[in-house]
Amino acid sequence: MISLVEWTTMSIALTVPPSGRRTAPRVRRSQEERSASTRAKLLDAAIQCLIERGYARTTTTEIAVRAGVSRGAQLHHYPSKIALVTSAVQHLAERRIEALRREASSLPAGGERISQVTELLWSSFSGPLFVAAVELWVAARTDPKLHAALKPLEVRLGHIIQDLCRELYGDTAQDPNFRILIRATVYLMRGMALERILTADERKRREVLRFWEIMMATVLGGR
Repeated sequence: MISLVEWTTMSIALTVPPSGRRTAPRVRRSQEERSASTRAKLLDAAIQCLIERGYARTTTTEIAVRAGVSRGAQLHHYPSKIALVTSAVQHLAERRIEALRREASSLPAGGERISQVTELLWSSFSGPLFVAAVELWVAARTDPKLHAALKPLEVRLGHIIQDLCRELYGDTAQDPNFRILIRATVYLMRGMALERILTADERKRREVLRFWEIMMATVLGGR
């Protein structure tokens, strides 16, 4: 049996770094930082669940396990499944919007910019944001509570996307037809992205996208 003195000696030896080096003191995070970290883990885990399991098979318990947080912490930050998944989609959308801004910051002006910005927008319809959003749209058709929570989020994101496009497309956004043209662009891309779920013919979609880019450049005076 190890004596108290031996146990104390062993404990001290294990905690003292070799060669007399001192370890840097751990910086304690504030409660706000810990809460933000917990929320981010839950939101990322919710997106993963939506993509891998679909909305119907996504549970808050599964999300908490994937996030590595307690059930109590999950309920504290997001008391319902609907609150959690809609917050997750909003969180991911905001991250994607910021990424689009960074990616478009070095693009040229004029007609070439119209084509390249349109390509950037299309890239958003092939990633996790679109897949997660589709899961919620379909489920909201028969779930009144989800529908009620999702509708204002979609309206808010729609306004953000319009403002983002005005920023990304530059001077061409002053055209009076710009607003309706961007709305039509989003509708077109959503349709093509939905088709992609079942069909693998990317060539036809590229043809449509290229035709749309030419039409946009013509309407907006980029060429």
